Amino acid sequence: MTRPIPLRKRLLVRLLITSVLIAICSVAATAWLAVETTTRAIQEEQGQVLTEDMDILRQLSGYAATHRDWSGVGKTVRALSDRTGRRIALTAPDRTPIADSETRDTALPPRAAAAVDPLHTDTFTEPGAQRTGIDPRAVGPFRLPRAERERVRLLAEKRRACFSINGVETTITQMASGRSVLVDEDGTVDGGQVPTPCADGVLNTPTATEEKALAELNTYAGDCLKGVGGKFPSLFAATVDFTDRSMLTRYLGRKAETGIDTTRDQDKKAQECVERARRQQLEPYVAPAAELFLGRGDSAVPHFDMSAANKAKVTGVAGLVLALTVAVTVLVATRLVRPLRALTHAAQQPPEQHVRVPVTTQDETGILAVAFNDLADRRERMEAQRKAMVADIAHELRTPLTNIRGWLEVTRDGVVDPDPELLASLHDEAVVLQRVIDDLQDLAAADAGTLRLHREPVRADELLEQVVAAHRVAAEGAGVRLHMSVAASQGSHGSDGSDGTAWLDADPVRMRQALGNLVSNAIRHTPADGTITLSCRRQDDEVVFEVADTGSGIAPEDLPSVFERFWRAEKSRSRRTGGSGLGLSIVRQLVTAHGGTVTVTSELGTGSVFTLRLPDAG
Repeated sequence: MTRPIPLRKRLLVRLLITSVLIAICSVAATAWLAVETTTRAIQEEQGQVLTEDMDILRQLSGYAATHRDWSGVGKTVRALSDRTGRRIALTAPDRTPIADSETRDTALPPRAAAAVDPLHTDTFTEPGAQRTGIDPRAVGPFRLPRAERERVRLLAEKRRACFSINGVETTITQMASGRSVLVDEDGTVDGGQVPTPCADGVLNTPTATEEKALAELNTYAGDCLKGVGGKFPSLFAATVDFTDRSMLTRYLGRKAETGIDTTRDQDKKAQECVERARRQQLEPYVAPAAELFLGRGDSAVPHFDMSAANKAKVTGVAGLVLALTVAVTVLVATRLVRPLRALTHAAQQPPEQHVRVPVTTQDETGILAVAFNDLADRRERMEAQRKAMVADIAHELRTPLTNIRGWLEVTRDGVVDPDPELLASLHDEAVVLQRVIDDLQDLAAADAGTLRLHREPVRADELLEQVVAAHRVAAEGAGVRLHMSVAASQGSHGSDGSDGTAWLDADPVRMRQALGNLVSNAIRHTPADGTITLSCRRQDDEVVFEVADTGSGIAPEDLPSVFERFWRAEKSRSRRTGGSGLGLSIVRQLVTAHGGTVTVTSELGTGSVFTLRLPDAG
């Protein structure tokens, strides 16, 4: 009894486990990928939104720094809204509307995104704003008229040429006020080290417009400095720092002229005074402070709300995927296992039943079922052949043994005298018995792979001559004409340099046996006055032998069984007239052992042609 397959080793269970593991990994990988991708996209979008917010604030702060009011800002707001896809609204500090990219009926966000005030900015979008809190584009009275702007540009060109002669490469950049300055490769204004021939101080000397603005600035700062100390107005004077791209103003001490020192705290308070005066001076030239509202609100970091409901959704989807995977796996695996179970059940049946399985698919399982059925058919045929062979062997051996025993018994009892004729008959029976035994021995050796061949070079024509000579007497006794035909190959030569006759690397005894069996078979099946022709020719890389007769022929349905053991074309023929039925089977085994093939073509009433194809050794 076959031991049942353990549950863990069953194909269905293994397929199910594999599918579940694949589904779990797929769900986990998909969830992780979705979370990572979404998070990255949100982070990228957040960074883009922050960049857009900074750009919007920079644009509007620049507008406020260069205009005295907000009267024309609507066009700029709409352009920024169209480019960024954001809602942009400007209002006064009391929420009075200034400009809005949406209709006025649309409610504003709950709070402002930023304050737009060029005199109190906290952005870092422009160099210099982080030092004073003043937008560097707010220059007010320091803006140069066209004539002064052109004169300063020419001075900058002259200094750039001087720098170039002394090995310092710079470029000319225009500040917000219209003043031209030199910038080196590192972005430093006027170079960190000015060559001595170029240090004339002409380029950095304030123009008339700048002198007037500085005088005004000193006036605004005077009241503040009086509060610090009475001597400060005479100790310090405001000037413009042109070594920076922004309009940076500061107080420079005149200690060398007065001989009075100041403390660090006094210097700090003095700088605060000049910044306060700077805002007071610029206030008439810039737009008033405003509130900026953006349609997407503030830029809080997004996060996932993993609430109980969301967790239930994720769990439900994952469970649904797993359930579908299991269902599909069970369905597919059942269809795959069903034919395998049928094959297993059929293979476990007793051999004598020869069970077949139905072929229901065209895949690998169906191919396996077809192969199993073919194997069952071959086994059934072999079993039938084995039984028939045993019966035929018993018959072939019993008949001559019975004759020999019968004649010996009557001779022993004195009924018949042992004359030469009786002894000749007994000898013939013994020869028949010996021939059957020899044939069976040859077939057994061929089946076991122990059939020995003593190969040597053999001429094909000489082999045919020997076979014809050996069977000429038997053919004449049967009234059959025996002919031989050898066709020489054109342009070819044998291994001994002869006229191109085909050569074989074969066992001459076994080849004579194979051809002799064919000739003997042809003699038995060819009537008197018939003809048997043995021919030989070289074709490509093969030597082809043919044994053709004008006998009774073989029926088409019997051709596949010609080379089977103990097969006879006429079942009623006796062993003396029909042979043992082993000759053609021996022919096939011998030819196969030589690496060749044997085939037969026949037509009832016309004759048969047996063809042997062997490798050419010429």
